[in-house]
Amino acid sequence: MRINLTKKQIINSIYMQLGFSKKISENLLEDFLLIILNELVKNKKVKISKFGTFILRYKKSRVGRNPKTLEKKIISSRNVVLFKPSKDLKNYINDSK
Repeated sequence: MRINLTKKQIINSIYMQLGFSKKISENLLEDFLLIILNELVKNKKVKISKFGTFILRYKKSRVGRNPKTLEKKIISSRNVVLFKPSKDLKNYINDSK
């Protein structure tokens, strides 16, 4: 079962746990995400200790195929974001079973 975590849920969690107003909680989250995005574009890599590393990687254009119709189509070149979890995050996830 897949459950999405929304910005609204994170804002409510900050509001409940830290006691900031919802507007301040929203600004805090937006600023945090903006810092990560700006650093990723500027440095192509953002490492958050004990969480993981976001890496911006360039992919060349290539030929893809629609599996249903077998129609060939060119997939354009683009940047993609990769995430590599830290050892601490992996251990936390595997120990919390």
